[in-house]
Amino acid sequence: MSAPERIPPRGVTAAPAEAGPHPAELLARGELTVRGRIREASNAALFCTVALDGREASCIYKPVAGERPLWDFPDGTLAGREVAAYEVSEATGWGLVPPTVLRDGPYGEGMCQLWVDIHAEAELLALVDGEEPEPGWKAIGFAEVGEGRTALLVHADDERLRRLAVLDAVINNADRKGGHLLPTADGRLYGIDHGVTFNVENKLRTLLWGWAGEALTPDAVEVLKELRDGLHGALGERLAALITAAEIDATRARVDALLTSGLHPEPSGEWPAIPWPPV
Repeated sequence: MSAPERIPPRGVTAAPAEAGPHPAELLARGELTVRGRIREASNAALFCTVALDGREASCIYKPVAGERPLWDFPDGTLAGREVAAYEVSEATGWGLVPPTVLRDGPYGEGMCQLWVDIHAEAELLALVDGEEPEPGWKAIGFAEVGEGRTALLVHADDERLRRLAVLDAVINNADRKGGHLLPTADGRLYGIDHGVTFNVENKLRTLLWGWAGEALTPDAVEVLKELRDGLHGALGERLAALITAAEIDATRARVDALLTSGLHPEPSGEWPAIPWPPV
């Protein structure tokens, strides 16, 4: 498949107009046209447009047929887990994952996700000298930067990131890298690439460890209580079509554990805590 003349960096496109179908409906029912392939993706990822009732938007389509098998995620599909992450995000009310649906496409069933404008100047991660982060930043850990030097890797002390850290703990995200964070010009933050989530074993691997061991915010506690109810009701029913019963039970257990401790989780020591490469 040939690449288009220009695939924008993830994810520059015009936001869909307010009039017309909801973005999720547009993704689910619209005519999907492949424009090119995202070649740096580890699994098949196609840049597309989707059009319905005079409305058009850019999106990414990841067909299940293009997924590479993962020994530690033997059940289900990357696409199903991506959509499940969106469903949980929507249930929080935080809107941290772009609209994402499971649908048929030119190469079979797959995940289809709205392409989002990103604000390239927003700074969420940095490497700094010194042993402690400056005010407004949280320490992740030390990283080698060449010639025997190390630097402190930090992320912004940002409420949007903190909410994403809670979402990742709920969905057991095994790969939260810097490149998966999409800040927008209107002040929102989205997380993408949720194909390795919902494992029944503890596989939380993330750059967002800055709040590890700290108390959850009152807002997060209320959201987790609503998630707990939803996982035993309508949300659980929606997830049943996307992930296994054991994975749903494990998600319920993670929510219960967060509410019992009242704390952001800490690295378990049973799994590498930080993804590599971190971006």
